[in-house]
Amino acid sequence: MSTDKIYIFDTSLRDGEQSPGFSMNMEEKLIFAEQLERLGVDIIEAGFPVISDGDFEAVQLISQKVKRAQVAGLARANQKDIESAARALEKAVSPRIHTFISSSDIHIEYQLKKTRDEVLRQAVDAVRFATSFTKNVEFSPMDATRSDRKYLAEMIQAVIEAGANTINVPDTVGYTVPHEFYDLIRYLFENVKNINDAIISVHCHNDLGLATANAISAIHAGARQVECTVNGIGERAGNTAMEEVVMTIKTRSDLMKVHTDINTQQIMPTSKLLTNITGVSVQPNKAVVGDNAFAHESGIHQDGVLKHAMTYEIMRPEDIGITKSKLVLGKHSGRHAVLTRLKDLGYELKQEELDAFFVKFKSIADSKKEIYDEDLIAILGEVLHRREHKWRYAVENVQISTGMSSTPVAVITLKDNEINSESVLDVAHGNGGVDAGVKAVKKITGTTAHIRAFNLVAITGGSDALCEVSVTVEEEYKGKMLKVFGNGMSIDISVAGIVSFVDALNKLDYMKKAGIKQNPYLQDGV
Repeated sequence: MSTDKIYIFDTSLRDGEQSPGFSMNMEEKLIFAEQLERLGVDIIEAGFPVISDGDFEAVQLISQKVKRAQVAGLARANQKDIESAARALEKAVSPRIHTFISSSDIHIEYQLKKTRDEVLRQAVDAVRFATSFTKNVEFSPMDATRSDRKYLAEMIQAVIEAGANTINVPDTVGYTVPHEFYDLIRYLFENVKNINDAIISVHCHNDLGLATANAISAIHAGARQVECTVNGIGERAGNTAMEEVVMTIKTRSDLMKVHTDINTQQIMPTSKLLTNITGVSVQPNKAVVGDNAFAHESGIHQDGVLKHAMTYEIMRPEDIGITKSKLVLGKHSGRHAVLTRLKDLGYELKQEELDAFFVKFKSIADSKKEIYDEDLIAILGEVLHRREHKWRYAVENVQISTGMSSTPVAVITLKDNEINSESVLDVAHGNGGVDAGVKAVKKITGTTAHIRAFNLVAITGGSDALCEVSVTVEEEYKGKMLKVFGNGMSIDISVAGIVSFVDALNKLDYMKKAGIKQNPYLQDGV
């Protein structure tokens, strides 16, 4: 084991996906797992197999698809959970069972209703049982940062003796602060006799906005694995943001003296793919991947950056997969130029992906004079998101008439691929172009779904900016309220909004056919 490598354990598909607003269907999970492999993460936590049939299947399918990274399944410290994780991971090239139980007195007394000795025995028995399926076993003492240190050290020593080769120290509720977390990790190194027989990992939550700082402090203290998520998604205020930890290590190599195996040029593509799948954009001032992360409006800053980028930029945008100098493409650009630019941006596409991308590129280029790198990334995100879906509904045409003193009217042409009939056209009035278009779509499909939230992002500047719209759509089905996110992209805001609504209807249709229930998680993990 390299003592200067930090292993990146990505839990976007488990801790991240179980947070409100970030659920993914099966195809989306597989697509994102493939992207995590391109990114170069070491371990992908694919789900919590025992919690639902959907999670079990996701871990099973990802295990078969992922070849380089280890695939982990989460399990509580009991035989049923561990057996479920082991079955889901059977086809994995490098399986890992990640089992956990609480170590803090507040959890032991009020949640588990056990004694310390009972919990310690359960932890040891769980690890020993897990090792009967794989020698790659990770153990997490949940709520470690609020645990009695002596008891925590005793538990860690015991589970390492039982066979755990990775010990994760979670700040489950985002309670600790950097110097305190550093002291805790150092305490464990000094008081757990066999600690060098395992990799020490950390899993920090961002309730106080300190997740990244705490993870960095833990690395300084000796931790060599960080559990994190893309864009920092996760329960409550989220997890440690993968891109922040990785770029801190890369940017401050003079202090950190460690490295990761992450292909940093895939950071922005991975971030964009996640926002496209979930419909949840990152805040503009988000570190590393936010729209403003490399933007400068202050005259002083602009002057400095123009003279030398490092005056106000501590990272090169090229290092995370975006370019400062924008190559402008347009409708006259050929496949070779577009393919070359995609390769420069870090994308290697299969032929069918390139074909789908080029169709979308040409469609937008016919309407938009100039296409920039940001546009290419957005177009690719949409193409990758939809490549494995055989959606029911397809928007064939949108025609909108509106004005200051006239009632907006939308004419929508929609194809129902399930019925395989001719395209259907309908007309509706509304309070605006999007409202009229949505009403026309409802008339054609007969849906009772409704938009709860509407979010617009201009991907590039100018009056012909490529826009991305994400909508939150709800529909009551068999006594349950289903909620999905739809995405649409166009240089016309109204068209993007209508396409995003139809995208959401397709996801609702998928959920109904697959029998997917909302919020299947019964108990939070670490």
